[in-house]
Amino acid sequence: MALPDHVRNWNIPLTDDQITLGYAFAKMQDIALEQEDIPLIIQLVENPRYDLPGIDLFRGATDLKTHDYIHLLLGRGVMPKDEAFVLGFTMGSTNRVTTTEKRLYAFVAKYLYPKVYRMSDQDIEVYKDAVKLGYVSDCQQLDKVKFEDYNHLTLAEARKAIGIEVDLLKAYYAIEKNRYPESPESQRLI
Repeated sequence: MALPDHVRNWNIPLTDDQITLGYAFAKMQDIALEQEDIPLIIQLVENPRYDLPGIDLFRGATDLKTHDYIHLLLGRGVMPKDEAFVLGFTMGSTNRVTTTEKRLYAFVAKYLYPKVYRMSDQDIEVYKDAVKLGYVSDCQQLDKVKFEDYNHLTLAEARKAIGIEVDLLKAYYAIEKNRYPESPESQRLI
């Protein structure tokens, strides 16, 4: 199943940073999925609602609303490499992801997710890079941020308040753009 053009092309880039986070979130709702639209296996892996008490199988799990806010702060759309980056950066921002956890998530995302949601080898590489970037970033642990508290701020102000280093993202996005010249989502980053 291919994404419709209006979804595939949706993106609020890092450079569009003077709109408020709340406005950007409202604009994203035009293309956003509902929680019940997400296959159960993905919810079991990525949504903290399904965590067993005292067990974090994959750190950085978020509900869909939080995940959408993170897309906005990282300047990513909703195509496969965008999703891989958002998931990886969120996990990395916890500063507790182990190599085993990273490999296990990559395995699940590549082989167990429904076909339309599976990550390719390139997507897995973007995911792994994003885990590292999230780890070295000085931002807040993104799965714990109450993003609604920042809705009144511009994207630039919200990124600064949460500690998202735009220069770090731009540097990586330039690398990703060069690394994946055939990837539309990588080419539109900067």
